[in-house]
Amino acid sequence: MAEPIIKTQRIGNVLEIVLNRPQVNAINREMSRAIYSVLKSLQEDPELSVGVIIGTGDRVFSAGWDLKDVATSGFNRLDDANNETGHGRGGFAGITEYHDLLKPVVAAVNGVAVGGGFEMALACDMIIAAEHAYFELPEMQRGFLADSGAIQRLPKRVPYNVAKDMLLTGRRMSAEEAQRWGLVASVHDSASLREAAIDLATRIGKGAPLALQAMKEVMTHIETLSTAEALSLTKPGKSGLPMYERMAHSEDFLEGPKAFVEQRPPVWKGR
Repeated sequence: MAEPIIKTQRIGNVLEIVLNRPQVNAINREMSRAIYSVLKSLQEDPELSVGVIIGTGDRVFSAGWDLKDVATSGFNRLDDANNETGHGRGGFAGITEYHDLLKPVVAAVNGVAVGGGFEMALACDMIIAAEHAYFELPEMQRGFLADSGAIQRLPKRVPYNVAKDMLLTGRRMSAEEAQRWGLVASVHDSASLREAAIDLATRIGKGAPLALQAMKEVMTHIETLSTAEALSLTKPGKSGLPMYERMAHSEDFLEGPKAFVEQRPPVWKGR
């Protein structure tokens, strides 16, 4: 019996999501929909707070769009781009257009992150990487664009000319260089990457559950706003952001200050 292309494991309130497609984790419609399904279960499970996406082994995170599938399947770009007939509600890789995923996701890049594999990592909230990992956008040399998130997200993560260089020339960026630019939060040897990712996710998951989701909701909405407009989104009763309002009127909102005054760890209820 074939192994599933996505494996999951619960570790406390962290959901580990392992990319396990034999074809170097190349992303086709089936894989996109499988990733989205797992992320949807993460979002809907009150016992889970954070996700970690990592590839099997130490060679490949994801080689990106499955070009063999494209070349042999009677590919239609309009069908592929349509979330009903193509990659599903989460868009390419199940996450690049999952805009209402409010629980943080860490990408643990354990090896090659090329094209759409890099775009999947960019759609996550934080990236950490193995020291031998690298990032690359070869789409221009393949006859199309890195339009599933790299064009949109990379110039916001690294200096504009660095992003343009990668997008136009397809040059490779090492994990060490990615850390210098702030694209990658930390770099680890291959043997300790998974442990580092779970540790980071666990530390993130110690935050109040509603506050974690409200933070991501606010940050998603303020990306294109002025400072004044962004500040208006963090006024309880006036934000128009459902999770932020829920957090601001929750029991956990009072539990944090109470625990601080009483010199004890907070007991989060997620309500």
